[in-house]
Amino acid sequence: MATIHVDGQSYEVNGADNLLQACLSLGLDIPYFCWHPAMGSVGACRQCAVRQYKDEDDDKGMLVMSCMTPAADQTRIDIDDEEAKAFRASVVELLMINHPHDCPVCEEGGHCHLQDMTVMTGHDRRRYRFSKRTRRNQFLGPFIAHEMNRCITCYRCVRFYNDYAGGTDLGTFGSKDNVYFGRYEEGTLESPFAGNLTEVCPTGVFTDQSHSDRYTRKWDMQFAPGICHQCSMGCNISPGERYGEIRRIENRYHGEVNGYFLCDRGRFGYGYVNRSDRHLTPEWRQSPDSEPVSLGVDDALAQAGDALRHARRVIGIGSPRASLESNHQLQALVGANNFSTGIEAREQACLELMNHLQRHAGLPTPTPREIENHDAVLVLGEDPVQSAGRLGLNLRQAAVTRCAALGETIGIPDWNAEALKTLAQNRYYPLFIAWPAPTDLDQVAAARYALDPDGIARLGFAVAHAIDPAAPVVEGLTPDDDEAARSIARALMAAERPLIVSGGSLASEAVLEAAGSVARALSRRAKRGGLVLIRREANSTGLSLMGGQPLDWALDELAQGNADAVVVLENDLYQRLPTQRVDEALARAEMRIVLDHQRTATAARANFLLSAGSFAESDGTLVNLEGRAQRFFQVYEPGYMRPETRIHESWRWLHALSANLRGEAASHINLDTVVRACADAHPALAGMVDAAPDAQFRIDGLQLAREPHPYSGRTAMRADQDVSEPRVPQDADTAFAHSMEGYSGYQEPRQQVPFAWAPGWNSPQAWNKFTDEVGGHLRGGDPGVRLLHPVPGQGSYRQPTQSVKSTDALRALNLPRLFGGEETSARATPIQQRTELPCLTLSPDDALRLAVRSGDLVTIDQGTKLPVHEQENWPTGWAGLPAGLIPGLLTGESVTLNESAGDQP
Repeated sequence: MATIHVDGQSYEVNGADNLLQACLSLGLDIPYFCWHPAMGSVGACRQCAVRQYKDEDDDKGMLVMSCMTPAADQTRIDIDDEEAKAFRASVVELLMINHPHDCPVCEEGGHCHLQDMTVMTGHDRRRYRFSKRTRRNQFLGPFIAHEMNRCITCYRCVRFYNDYAGGTDLGTFGSKDNVYFGRYEEGTLESPFAGNLTEVCPTGVFTDQSHSDRYTRKWDMQFAPGICHQCSMGCNISPGERYGEIRRIENRYHGEVNGYFLCDRGRFGYGYVNRSDRHLTPEWRQSPDSEPVSLGVDDALAQAGDALRHARRVIGIGSPRASLESNHQLQALVGANNFSTGIEAREQACLELMNHLQRHAGLPTPTPREIENHDAVLVLGEDPVQSAGRLGLNLRQAAVTRCAALGETIGIPDWNAEALKTLAQNRYYPLFIAWPAPTDLDQVAAARYALDPDGIARLGFAVAHAIDPAAPVVEGLTPDDDEAARSIARALMAAERPLIVSGGSLASEAVLEAAGSVARALSRRAKRGGLVLIRREANSTGLSLMGGQPLDWALDELAQGNADAVVVLENDLYQRLPTQRVDEALARAEMRIVLDHQRTATAARANFLLSAGSFAESDGTLVNLEGRAQRFFQVYEPGYMRPETRIHESWRWLHALSANLRGEAASHINLDTVVRACADAHPALAGMVDAAPDAQFRIDGLQLAREPHPYSGRTAMRADQDVSEPRVPQDADTAFAHSMEGYSGYQEPRQQVPFAWAPGWNSPQAWNKFTDEVGGHLRGGDPGVRLLHPVPGQGSYRQPTQSVKSTDALRALNLPRLFGGEETSARATPIQQRTELPCLTLSPDDALRLAVRSGDLVTIDQGTKLPVHEQENWPTGWAGLPAGLIPGLLTGESVTLNESAGDQP
């Protein structure tokens, strides 16, 4: 700690910070542009000038840039010094010389850091009367719009894109006052984190293209605290709604999970919520071939309940993309003995094994933020960027933060970004990846081992033995694999905080057991390491903790006639198992009830299709890959703008069905009730009650506002339907109000913040007002509660897998993909535009054996046509396929190829 003196007042601050960060953490406003809490200082904009004095006797001082000045003990500065204020005003005026001053038409208006800082410096007149410099904008893909005329040359964009996220196709061109930020040629930005430019850029140079088509100012949108549903990371998001549509998603700061950044799937994958083909009311079909008939809520419940009462046995199929509350209510409806998780058997076995390893492998699971403090990483059987996007960014920071350690040896503070970058010269902490295909982390990796699942598992077991001789020996290793294992083991043992990363992408228990063995070996050698295990879907962890039979069991029960009715919750079964198997099972069921918010192949087979709410229209709880239970909240009431809709949370539908099945009237139920019921029924989920405050939470007697103070036009929003303004929806489930009437400030600490706004801070930089220190944690505590905790002891080692003899059979290897590989986001138009053309990856040896070569079109199992891509070092005997391309095709299953004629797809 250090004592600094600001404008005559003394403050205790973190002496490791610079003065800008220290002052902002104290709530003292200093304007800035180029500095960012996650990226440090480069001193490019000269906007954060303050006057610094040598000591208490110095009455002259000098102007310094606060972002480049340490917050050393007894530092004395004046923020309100007249010369400093005049200097800051002159700097922003110079930066604005070529700016078009187009706030009324700029999509960043009212959300703009440049606006905030211009007002803060007192600059309110244009004196420049000459021609402004103009730029030609570039097409940068479906996610990002480009308007270079607004650039103030802060360099944040390239610093994030290149230095922080590892992108290579965005650059700085020119010099002096003729600098251009863009691509070497027009084209889609390649980084999967490019969307963060919309928040990193302090002006309107990079804006959200997906928002442009249905643009709404920030102050006219309704928000709620959300959790991203597109993978298992559990990133916190702020979805914004207007006229019953989600208009954009922004990052919601969480000090332990996502910090300031999201991946592009989480930011732009919300389009499925707004699809025009959604069913807005319950529907009934006599048969899959008949036309659907729309029903009212009471009729739907009465008819569906009557059908269930007459059924011999009802099977319930849950979903890892549905909330804990909805899955529990389904289990309560059908009974625990008739409940299936809706997860394929091998995947479910892997999930249960991952839960076991997180408890018993001897190493704790670090938070995503803590991952960045690990100094050696082994990734076994995962491509983290593609399977859990934001995690890939954490792992990249774990490798590149070696620069901070190098800087510490010679006294360079970790906020001095450019000095550390120069010192590091691309030297990274060791990162080893065992994965058959190239990954986005290869550029910072010490090595990548292109192995098949069996080879990856054997490499992991060999590493465990090299660390701890008590671990079983792996027989039959090649000299290269043996040396690789020893090299990895040496690096992990030399590290202070080694990290093991694995997951279920390969659906291999052997790979997971190998990761667990490495963790046990490190634990027995008294290493303070970590173990991270990646799941596939948003609530895979939570549902596996709840328990239930796998999907295979449910389909077998139906196919064998042991049950004659099925209730399917937010799950497209055709995405999980082969079409023929699902068809046979559903055909034997006399009654099929499906709850979903999308028209899926499974929904098309339903007798009753109930209109479930998406994440934007529901409340519920998810558990992420670290075991953190987090609550998401309804953004808007769908019936307010569209009174004809009958969309309700799945758990509310299922509760009413249960009551109807018992012949009772549906009693009132709210979120708190169903949360407690779920926690009471499942001891492993007991802590979920504390994931968020209950519906009675108030600040100064006020609910929390979903809408910013300047929210406008409410009384005219439904004028095309009725001149009378209806009462705003009343939310009995949560502590939030569907209006701007309520608490929206930052003075009182709170966990759940729908949107970041503070007086003078309208941009995403307003999050700094809600944290205990800039870049730290929310003052009310970071949301969520951990449910998975390690227990003492490391458990016993497992025996290594035996090497599998190669055969002529070609086996499928599903490769996770960020864009197009997840069921719901794949329905969003921007994601579809960003999805790359699929291909079939083969080794050169297999291509030669099968008489095909790169570019040839082949048919897989008499179905999907794909071009061949030959890849060096690809494991022989395996056919690489993009995940989700061929629904129901599982990793390890045999595939046959047939040559096709015609053009490539």
